[in-house]
Amino acid sequence: MSAATAAASTAAPVFASSKSSGALQLRARGRWDDKIPPALRPLVRAYLLGYASAVAPRVLTLLLQHPTRWKHAKKLQQRQKTQQNDDSFLDSLGRILRGGLDPRRFPTFCAALVGGSTLLENPIRIALDKLSTSLSDVARKRLSRWFASFLAAWLSLQLLQSKQSPGFTEKAPVQTDSPPVVAYQTTRYAGRTLDLTLFALARALDVVAGELWARRKARRRAVGRWTALESSISQLADPAIFTVSSGLVMWTWIYLPSRLPRSYNKWIGSAAAVDPRLIEALQRCRTGELVYGQGTGQGPLLGAMCDDYHWPRAWGDPAVSVPFPCEVVHMGTGPSCEYHAFSRFMRSFRWAMATYLPLSLLLALRKPNLQALRGALVSASRSSAFLGAFIALFYYGVCLARTRVGPHIVGTDAKARQCIDGGICVGTGCALCGWSILIEVAGRRKDMALFVAPRAMATLLPRRYGWDKQWRETAVFAASTAVVFTCVLENKERVRGVLGKVLGSVLRA
Repeated sequence: MSAATAAASTAAPVFASSKSSGALQLRARGRWDDKIPPALRPLVRAYLLGYASAVAPRVLTLLLQHPTRWKHAKKLQQRQKTQQNDDSFLDSLGRILRGGLDPRRFPTFCAALVGGSTLLENPIRIALDKLSTSLSDVARKRLSRWFASFLAAWLSLQLLQSKQSPGFTEKAPVQTDSPPVVAYQTTRYAGRTLDLTLFALARALDVVAGELWARRKARRRAVGRWTALESSISQLADPAIFTVSSGLVMWTWIYLPSRLPRSYNKWIGSAAAVDPRLIEALQRCRTGELVYGQGTGQGPLLGAMCDDYHWPRAWGDPAVSVPFPCEVVHMGTGPSCEYHAFSRFMRSFRWAMATYLPLSLLLALRKPNLQALRGALVSASRSSAFLGAFIALFYYGVCLARTRVGPHIVGTDAKARQCIDGGICVGTGCALCGWSILIEVAGRRKDMALFVAPRAMATLLPRRYGWDKQWRETAVFAASTAVVFTCVLENKERVRGVLGKVLGSVLRA
């Protein structure tokens, strides 16, 4: 935009009239929310954005599933079933559209959060003016914004938490003495909004760390002491955050899958394309159920897998094979660890392109031209290469620890092999896979790092906890949101990635 403005300011006078005419037409047309009172515009924008983000994905999923169901019904030539399917489609669509209007769902939460933070700012500022005259105008302005956002975030999250969810309620039988009958007591658990709270916390930490680092950079550059090492830290911070976070998520997916959301587990399983018996064998190695060199009755697990892949059944017997060959990890691609990694990359690349390319082409339709098409192909290819490299590096890390490097460091006896397959091999894959983020452009790295970080944090916490401790989560969310919202209003560029742009457009007057 700065280049365009500079060009316009130096343009010849002959273009001045056309420029003024275009500006007048733009002002006459105005924005869609010009007729809404300025104080209510952020609230309305937030509600509409929240409604769209809550409803659109579910509607899209319904539209994608409906043709398959309709085709199946038509193939069976069941007129009544086809009619029922159409009715079911309309009913499902209606439920989705009406569900977004529930006052205890995400759209209302967004409106209460944004609307409350903007509407409460002036009353809080007036109160601060009366309470303290020693504060500067800037300090009072920042404090009023922070307190307004904190209060709005606290109340809006409580609104979201007030809706009961089957996954966070339990009914337990209670025996009563008078009269002696069995009653049921409902127990509510907190944690339903944990992902949202951790998302806000990760963003607040990023804002604070980014501000402190920016001030350090400015000070050291002013005295000429900014080093190449510090510059490298700035460039590698986002890849490092993504690597640590994604490694923690992958470790949890292997050993503690119940700590991940079901949809996340399912997506990782689809991308990894691994035989579940192999995962279970690694889990049993870690828990000590499967012990190399001992007959603990674990042979049938990988023995059945050997039968399916036409390998010697002895490969799957831990009492005979110490350890089971790396070819078992390769799942039919042969004995070469390098070829297996390459084949994983190619398969994952094709799988990812089937998802990323249609989305990129859809975005390119906004300005259909050759350059947009080329950009869509490059973007889809880069993202697919990132995912392919992620999966290939994970598997090759496992092979490095099991076959290429690990035995030369840890040892080759049964105890060392047990140690390698009990966690070292998976840990090596987790440590390597995230560095594939370097394939992506810098702008995508920060968004992906801040997307995965809250999910990694969630693996360290219980998915459900006592209802009496919910206030702690609410306080963390409110404080984190207040930091982010205050920063958006003070310095929008400090809130990095897409979120900063979205919040900046929503919170503007």
